[in-house]
Amino acid sequence: MTTIDYARARETMVEQQVRPWDVLDARVLETLSTLPREAFVSEPYRALAYADLQLPIGHGEVMLKPVVEGRTLQALALQPTDAVLEVGTGSGWFTACLGRLAREVVSLELHADLAEAAHARLAAQGLDGNLRIEVADALRYDTARRFDAICVTGAVDAVPARFLQWLRPGGRLFAVSGHAPAMVAQLLHSDAANGSQADAARVETLFETDIPYLAGAAPVPQFQW
Repeated sequence: MTTIDYARARETMVEQQVRPWDVLDARVLETLSTLPREAFVSEPYRALAYADLQLPIGHGEVMLKPVVEGRTLQALALQPTDAVLEVGTGSGWFTACLGRLAREVVSLELHADLAEAAHARLAAQGLDGNLRIEVADALRYDTARRFDAICVTGAVDAVPARFLQWLRPGGRLFAVSGHAPAMVAQLLHSDAANGSQADAARVETLFETDIPYLAGAAPVPQFQW
């Protein structure tokens, strides 16, 4: 039985996948270099924890490719004082990355079993101190809180206006939108004085990708004659 050197695999992931995709932020690279991604991957896929692949986690959801995770973290430019909202906890791995870079993370997960498993993994690694996972449908969620950054880990046909309303003035939101297989990752900057107007968001196009849709956020099928 072959024993995998996960520390070496982690280093290779950073140097051969993430850096070449123009992820150069030192805090992001340190986070990806030290957090044990394999601890968040189910046993059947653990050997692929550091591969350039999306890994299934159930309910049609996936762990994103490491390069996409790296670019996303770099684009959000999280500060140690930031409060972050994550839409889609998934395995909990990306939640851990956000928590390493920010002051506080609130993460929403639609599926209770994924939320429970993610919380258990985070707790087992001692990474749950500044994280809170809530079982909720983000498309129906409501909160009076405002966040410095929001990260949507599933694609959307179009970014819901309610998501932008959760941003503080000057906040930023990462989302992947459009139609497969040519989706676009974007960073939306809340430039409105009150941080609540969707048409006041400045859009920065980042890169093309293709990820599964957030539940309930896929395009409505068009009837073809």
